[in-house]
Amino acid sequence: MTDTLTHLLKQAVAQHKRGAFAEAEALYAQVLQTDPDNFDALHLTGVLARQRGDVARALALIGRAIALDGSRAIAHCNLGAALQDAGNDKAALASYERALSLQPDYVLALCNRGNALRRLGRHEAALDSYGAALALRAGHVEAIHGAALSLLALGEAEEALQGFERVLRAQPDHVEAWCQRGAILLRAEQAEAALDSYRQALAVAPANARARLGEANVLRALGRKEDAIAAYRQAREAGADAATVDYLLAMLGAGPMPQAAPPDYVAALFDQYAPRFDRHLVDVLGYRTPGLLAQSLARHLASRADKDVLDLGCGTGLCGAVLRPFARHLAGVDLSPAMLERARALAIYDALDCADVVAFLRDADRQWDVLAAADVLVYLGDLEALFAQAHRALRAGGLFAFSVERLAAGTFTLLGSGRYAHAASYIETLAARHGFTVRELAPCTLRQDSGSDVAGLLVVLQRNG
Repeated sequence: MTDTLTHLLKQAVAQHKRGAFAEAEALYAQVLQTDPDNFDALHLTGVLARQRGDVARALALIGRAIALDGSRAIAHCNLGAALQDAGNDKAALASYERALSLQPDYVLALCNRGNALRRLGRHEAALDSYGAALALRAGHVEAIHGAALSLLALGEAEEALQGFERVLRAQPDHVEAWCQRGAILLRAEQAEAALDSYRQALAVAPANARARLGEANVLRALGRKEDAIAAYRQAREAGADAATVDYLLAMLGAGPMPQAAPPDYVAALFDQYAPRFDRHLVDVLGYRTPGLLAQSLARHLASRADKDVLDLGCGTGLCGAVLRPFARHLAGVDLSPAMLERARALAIYDALDCADVVAFLRDADRQWDVLAAADVLVYLGDLEALFAQAHRALRAGGLFAFSVERLAAGTFTLLGSGRYAHAASYIETLAARHGFTVRELAPCTLRQDSGSDVAGLLVVLQRNG
């Protein structure tokens, strides 16, 4: 490299470090004009492109640099970061592994590998990677934070809380750690402490949508309705998902009732609920629906395990065990990847898919003998589309068995719990309209909520020929 190119590259790096991206890029371009195969200029222009949000260009440039010299761990690590930005976590993990094969004590690569593993749902392996990073650099904030996120996903809320608080001692302006701390405290019914946590986040970043939404959720939990409504509206102005905010406002009677819960809201709700879902439902809420649904099906099915059964909104698989005796093929579909991960670990299902249940029924080629939905229709108000697709997806004579929360009269309504209740007359009307015969429609108690019975209906419909 000539002295001139060395000087240009040094200038470019200096401008890059101080955040003068346009100036840095112009200087890198001068280097590449003279030396198109200059590894450093290609690599660092790719890093700069990623910093500016141009992921495709970053991948192309860093890839060209690696093709010239694949022995540089830093390039593989930066390629991994760009791949993660592109949503390709598996390829990112491979890049981090390559970086670590070249430089085993590379703290950033260890931490980034942990991030990729965490995003792939491999939380135990992620913790090992974060631990290796922390063994080399004990106060590495990103590794502490990543480990806390994995602990939370594994259901270790107390250890996760300690991790987030450790992050905050080292970096008091870490907005995400304040928000995670607030969410844990709210789930632990420490609402005032949760409110303080979200407000600490807002003191750092007043326009942060997640912190504003968290503040609103705590205010709702505290019964401070008007304050919660104002905070939800601020959250929407800050960029929180409008459909979710409108749904939450409707729960408070401050907006029109949506026809269904937003899919992103449901997926996020159950992703964070997944680690404690089974224990909380069964041990705390006295959840009975899977067993009741299985009893209803048994009254209408022969005992032979010869049916193709689809568990709609299968969650962690609580229904899987009670549906398996009826099934030669048992499949499940759910919106929440975290719930599906736990269902997959049971090894009960023959197939699992992550999708909206109505869309899955609409798009699938397969037909079924039984569709079962335990505690799923409570997130759908208008059931018209579901009934239409259920009829299409069932073979003649097939059964559609489900539970709903019971509404005394009318059609359906959104409750303050964020769940819909449906009237028996509405179910009967839809059944007749969409070609079903009602085989069973029985009142029952689905679970407990704050010490009170939750009234429901167990329904079994049969598709007409």
